[in-house]
Amino acid sequence: MNIAIVAAEFNSEVTSKMLELAREKAHALKINVNHICRVPGVFDMPLLIDVLLQRKDIDAIVTIGAVIKGQTKHDELISNVTAKILSDLSIKYQKPVTLGITGPGMSDRQAHQRIRPVSERAVEAAKKLFDELEKIRK
Repeated sequence: MNIAIVAAEFNSEVTSKMLELAREKAHALKINVNHICRVPGVFDMPLLIDVLLQRKDIDAIVTIGAVIKGQTKHDELISNVTAKILSDLSIKYQKPVTLGITGPGMSDRQAHQRIRPVSERAVEAAKKLFDELEKIRK
């Protein structure tokens, strides 16, 4: 299985650790990480993911990001729009796109607490979905 990991640079104190843990989990599950792409923020992921999903050497995408609550509801807008588009891309290309993005409504403290579980679950979900799709397609 070959994946790409797309990680947001915004909130890099959190996302850099998430990326490292996602890579480690992929290695432990014997998943090839063919591409690691960094984007400015979560909202910037869909275009790159659309291009990656067109590649034959990519079976799934793992997203990494942290949308931390600010003083407005901007975090809700970013999270909702991005999640919808990522879901649409997964269906369009019939390849898993997992949501390793924390938030919205999350504090900085909560973001740090979720680094490991969210990162690892995103990789595990990609593998599980890929394996299930393979069974169905046979």
